[in-house]
Amino acid sequence: MDDQKSVEDKGATMRLGACPCALKKGSAAYQAYDKDEVSERHRHRFEFNNAYREQLETAGLVITGTNPERDLVEIVEVKNHPWYVGVQFHPEFQSKPNKAHPLFASFIEASLARHLSNSSDKSAVDPAKD
Repeated sequence: MDDQKSVEDKGATMRLGACPCALKKGSAAYQAYDKDEVSERHRHRFEFNNAYREQLETAGLVITGTNPERDLVEIVEVKNHPWYVGVQFHPEFQSKPNKAHPLFASFIEASLARHLSNSSDKSAVDPAKD
């Protein structure tokens, strides 16, 4: 982050705690959360470099979650991919064995749907026959 470029002593310079994240409607993240804005926990020192934002978006990366207070990229997705979501925060901090975090639940759902669609595809290779 810009305010940390000159910091040499890295102790206690992480972005810690809950931060707001505004979601882009229609994105996989938006569909997973079913909300316009969420709060997610952070514990890191590095950020997405906005200097490359336009270039990455032109190449197919879609910014689907941003911190509305600081314009920090929180979530990215890949256009035309069944489920490619990368996050800057730690969803595991809010996941429980009996209540998965919305992104984990969405990933498992997308994986299962893809598996089932490939299983019904007659051109799919059957490992049992090979």
